[in-house]
Amino acid sequence: QVQFVESGGGLVQPGGSLRLSCEVSGGTFSTYAMSWYRQAPEKERELVASIRSTTGHTDYASSVKGRFIISRNNAENTVFLQMNSLKPEDTAVYYCNRGWRIPVYTFWGQGTQVTVSS
Repeated sequence: QVQFVESGGGLVQPGGSLRLSCEVSGGTFSTYAMSWYRQAPEKERELVASIRSTTGHTDYASSVKGRFIISRNNAENTVFLQMNSLKPEDTAVYYCNRGWRIPVYTFWGQGTQVTVSS
């Protein structure tokens, strides 16, 4: 049974940085792509960034390109999201899931709350 455990969120001022982590248990982490998603209040969940399994090729939503960096550590079954130059509109609950730009699983972890506010 695959499980996702997200962490690293918090309250940060505009322009600040946070590093999110998603630890994955179950499955063969190193063989599949991973993505980060976010859901703001009263909005649909949206894709933030994706990373391939072996090539490390990445893709980003236009709203975060140049500010966020997705990375992974296959030895630790963990995917990261480094978020820089944060804006109030980045405020959301952030989730990870398996897959390249489309979530493979219909279930989600508990997510981690990111709040950008002065």
